[in-house]
Amino acid sequence: MPFNHLLLEPFNPEQFAATPCYAVAGNPIEHSLSPQIHSQFAKQAKINMSYFRIKPEINHFRQTVMAFFEAGGKGLNITVPFKLEAFAMCDQLSQRAQLAGAVNTLKLENGQLYGDNTDGVGLVRDLIAQGITLQNKKVLLLGAGGATRGVLLPLIEAEVGALMIANRTLEKAIDLVNLFNAKAKQSKVHLQTASLDQFGAFKDGFDLVMNATAAGLTDASPISTEIAQAIFNPSCFVYEMVYGKTTPFMRQALQGGSRVSDGLGMLVEQAAEAFALWHGPAVIPDLETRSVLAHLRAELSL
Repeated sequence: MPFNHLLLEPFNPEQFAATPCYAVAGNPIEHSLSPQIHSQFAKQAKINMSYFRIKPEINHFRQTVMAFFEAGGKGLNITVPFKLEAFAMCDQLSQRAQLAGAVNTLKLENGQLYGDNTDGVGLVRDLIAQGITLQNKKVLLLGAGGATRGVLLPLIEAEVGALMIANRTLEKAIDLVNLFNAKAKQSKVHLQTASLDQFGAFKDGFDLVMNATAAGLTDASPISTEIAQAIFNPSCFVYEMVYGKTTPFMRQALQGGSRVSDGLGMLVEQAAEAFALWHGPAVIPDLETRSVLAHLRAELSL
C-alpha cells in the first residue's frame, strides 16, 4: 500500500493484515505531508509499515476511526477539524492531551483507545533544534485557541521565565491562565494575559514571539504595525506555526530585524513523537528529524 494513498471507507482487513497500517485523518487531507514524513521515519528505523491519508466525512469521524481500528489499523494521526472529537472518543488520555483538550495521536492499547497531543513537544523540540534557549526567557504567545492550549504545557515544563498569552478576546486568555496556572507555579513560570489592542502590554519586549492564531492562513497578521514595531527587534526570535509561505506576521518580524521560522519543523518533530508512541522509545535514536525536515524543504522549495 503506497504511503501517499488516500483511503476512504470501507477498510479492507486483508490489506491491513499484509502490513501494519497507520494513517492521518482530516478533512481536507489531500495537502497533508504526514505520509512523506512517516515514510522517512520508517526507512530510518527499518520498520515495515504503511501510512496513508483518510478523509472522513465531517459527521462520520467516529465511525471512520472505529472502522479503521476494527480492520486492524495500528495508529492514527488526527488533524483539523477532528482533534476535539478524537479527544472525546478516548478511553485514556495523556496528561498533555487532558490539558490541551484535544488529541492529535491515537493508538489502540489493550482494547482501549489512547489519545495524546504531541504538538507542544514538537514545537519545543523544533525551537531547541534551532538553537533557542527557553529557560527563563520572556515569551509572547499570540492566540488563545486550540493551538495555544496544545503547546502551553511543554513550554511551561521548559521553564520559560514569563509567558504572556495575548488574544483579541481577553477572557479566553484568562481562562487558559486559570487552567494552567497550577502547572506554571510548579515550574516557577509567570503567566500573564493581554488583549491584542492593549498596546502598553507589549512595550517591554520579548525573547520569543509565537503566532498560534489562524491569521496566517488568511494572509493577515494578528498584530498591528504599531505592536510589531514595539516587539520585533534583532534579539527577538519569531515563530509562525503556519508553514509553506511567508506570512504577513513573518514579514513584520523581518522588517524589525528578527530571526524568523515557520512551523514546518514543529510538524516533523510532533510526528516523530507520535511515531515513537506507536513503535516504542527504542526507535527515537534512529529518527533523524532534521534530515527529514531538510528533505521536505527541498521538496517543497521552502
